[in-house]
Amino acid sequence: MAGPGGGPSRRSHTKSRKGCKTCKKRHIRCDETFPQCRNCTKHQVRCDYMDSPTAAAPESPKSPQQPNLLWTPEIEATVELWRQTGDFPFPELRVYPQPQWRAYSKTELRLIHHLSSISNEMFRSRTSKLTVWTDLMPKFLSVASSHPFVMHSILAFSASHLAWISQSTETRNLAFHHGGVALKGLHEGIANFSRANSDAVLASSLLLAWQATDWRGWASLVTGTKTVINAMQPWRHESLFSEYIAEQGAIPYQSFMNPTGSLVTQEARREHLGIIQLIHSSLQRLQPYLVRHDQEGKWVDQLKGYIERLRASSSPQTAEEQFSQLYALRKWLFWVPISLLAARRGDVTVLLVLAHFYATALALEPMFPDVGPAFCANLALSPLEEIIRIISTLQSTQSYSQPTQAAVLMMDFPRDTASSYQSRREWARQQAEEIESVQQSPYGLDTLNIDLENQIAQYSYGASLSPAFAPSPLNFVPGGIGSGQTSPYLEVPRTAVDGFSGGSSYASPLGSPAAPALSYVQEENVFSFGMPMGYPSGFVATPVVWT
Repeated sequence: MAGPGGGPSRRSHTKSRKGCKTCKKRHIRCDETFPQCRNCTKHQVRCDYMDSPTAAAPESPKSPQQPNLLWTPEIEATVELWRQTGDFPFPELRVYPQPQWRAYSKTELRLIHHLSSISNEMFRSRTSKLTVWTDLMPKFLSVASSHPFVMHSILAFSASHLAWISQSTETRNLAFHHGGVALKGLHEGIANFSRANSDAVLASSLLLAWQATDWRGWASLVTGTKTVINAMQPWRHESLFSEYIAEQGAIPYQSFMNPTGSLVTQEARREHLGIIQLIHSSLQRLQPYLVRHDQEGKWVDQLKGYIERLRASSSPQTAEEQFSQLYALRKWLFWVPISLLAARRGDVTVLLVLAHFYATALALEPMFPDVGPAFCANLALSPLEEIIRIISTLQSTQSYSQPTQAAVLMMDFPRDTASSYQSRREWARQQAEEIESVQQSPYGLDTLNIDLENQIAQYSYGASLSPAFAPSPLNFVPGGIGSGQTSPYLEVPRTAVDGFSGGSSYASPLGSPAAPALSYVQEENVFSFGMPMGYPSGFVATPVVWT
């Protein structure tokens, strides 16, 4: 039939009744994107699609897949009871005030349950101070009770870890979604920064910095975090994070905006090779003690391989290159301790292995002057000091059992490294104080600009803020130039068949649009091995591949 002008008739509009309730109430068209439509994401409101076990199927032959959140029957029952009663399943964490749990969807409660179950096990076994993040998680949850953007930061962190384990693209996208909402909320919190919301701004900044894989995004977040800590000094004793603020306040300010990087002289390169040789020799001495400890031995093998690859690679010249080379080690600092401690709790062999991981981060710091202290070393110092204290206590209170004796003998490298790092940091602090006495530091609250617009844009381009999808740790191509095939999975671990193949390669994930493209593509072997079973209830064991 011809239209009014004699042309073809206009196709009639097909009205969908499958949009979310929020869009229906607002009388706007819903794009029916799962797990959250774009309108709800834009307005930072929860989409009721998140409450559904599956999304309402769009008018297409294939329904979208669910994020893989590693549900088990036990976890499902716990979360369902939690939804019904509103009672937090982990009272030992002492989260006060508590969020209004009934306001969260089943998916969101699963994400909260994942991190809470890990933290709870660390608290029960009195090992939370041996990790980078579990000791802070109850405080993060408390702050999130009145600041939704902090909760979105937590949800993103949890989803990123689950994505790293499950290799699920949908779970990765869920992490992107929560991270994007968190960044927008953080931006608003900074614009209205005050005594009342300072804990929330600090908590969200920390959580998002932990997840950053883009160099410029991370540097902006860390710079903003340091400025927030300085601004909070007058009321630091009122903060939930008073201990953290006191510890970080003693660390001298470091600028991360060095465009040229640090020139590595021949003398500096010789010093770096000496550091690498010291670490390598210490790991070699450790290996014979781990013959009967398969998982610990395999992690030390990975760390030793990483050090060997550092030795074979050229020295990183720019901050971006330093960031990329250190990233694998930083990723391990977050995930290896919770894995080994959950499997064997306070076993002295586990403490010895973790001490070497943390000490390696401290020892490598001089090789990465533009990123080292804030990126890895400062994270590693406190857990290492706690391990040193525990082993010293064992030495003085227990008879010399063989494992304890071995641990005491093998702790020289971690103990000496911690002492050297503390001396370097104290010297840097004194130097900073002398400079400040001459020139007032320009870093005040008015400089609290963490480049959030670029970071939000980073999400829209699919870049990862998650340790699950990290850049490759090293560049092994001579001269810093190489080529490789871009992975759409942003370094989601491959199957076990690829493990130890020596031929797997990945490209770095898309960075912030503000960041210039790097002139090289890093390559990385994929390590794989079976992780120990025996995780406590609610803590999901990792699959065969863990990179």
